Amino acid sequence: MNNLTNLTHTLKKPALALGIAALLTSGLTACSNPEPAERAAPEFVVTTADDANEDIGKYVLPQDTQILDEPNADEIFYGKRLLNETKRLLPEHVGAEMNCNSCHISQGKIPLGDPYINSFNTYPRVMPRSGTEVDLEARINGCFQRSMNGVPLDREGPEMKAMMAYMEWLSQKIPESQRVDIQNAGDVDKTLVADTARGEQIYYAQCASCHGDNGEGKRDNLGDIVFPPLWGDESFNIGAGMARTYKAAAFVKYNMPMSVQTKGLWGHGGVLSDQDAVDVAEFFAHKPRPDFAGKVNDWPSGKKPKDARY
Repeated sequence: MNNLTNLTHTLKKPALALGIAALLTSGLTACSNPEPAERAAPEFVVTTADDANEDIGKYVLPQDTQILDEPNADEIFYGKRLLNETKRLLPEHVGAEMNCNSCHISQGKIPLGDPYINSFNTYPRVMPRSGTEVDLEARINGCFQRSMNGVPLDREGPEMKAMMAYMEWLSQKIPESQRVDIQNAGDVDKTLVADTARGEQIYYAQCASCHGDNGEGKRDNLGDIVFPPLWGDESFNIGAGMARTYKAAAFVKYNMPMSVQTKGLWGHGGVLSDQDAVDVAEFFAHKPRPDFAGKVNDWPSGKKPKDARY
């Protein structure tokens, strides 16, 4: 009560009263009319497909609300959901506790995080692992068979068409002769020799909080996977790219751990050195995981990378 009386006496002083009133008014005005938080969408240079040094335009990363402007908006949104919630929506096709976007960071929009931005325009292409030309549908089905330890989709089915529609929309109608100048994956020093014991220490310091003490991953309160398992029966199989030390290390270095990122786009790493990434990738990539029967057909030319598990 004394404090209230003192405040009343204080407010009777005209100068102080006016000053406090002005502060209160300005504060209320700021709350009711906040400064707009303008954040420009990321832009990337567009180049010709055969000359990455020629700047011929800009690619602006689209907002998902722009999908509403498309005539096939429902199909694009369905494709977006399938990539985000693959295990829940397509359980008969996904054997692992994985979603497509477990490895394609931020819905396939992040450089160095396996983005989809150029996917629609870069297939068909010859894949070193198969030694054959594959189209985008075959590439997607390859991920279902390897990374998600599952079975292929019907190439003409609504699910495949929806995923293709989302990737086509993300390309923003850039012609096939052009590319958005972004890297799908970062580089890592492949001459480094992995130290598995050190990699185990790094895993428990930097990775286990999300992927579990036993590499089992983490689920939400509905039981849906949030952070994928990195080894065991519910993880990607031996035929997946992430089962290779240096390929996994490049992904880890530039995208993990996510929780410590404070600047820039969500999902960029910048915490681990090349040696750190190689060590921890060797640790989890060589843990037990499902086999892949189709591995016998890989690298028919004999140019198998040195980090292949088989």
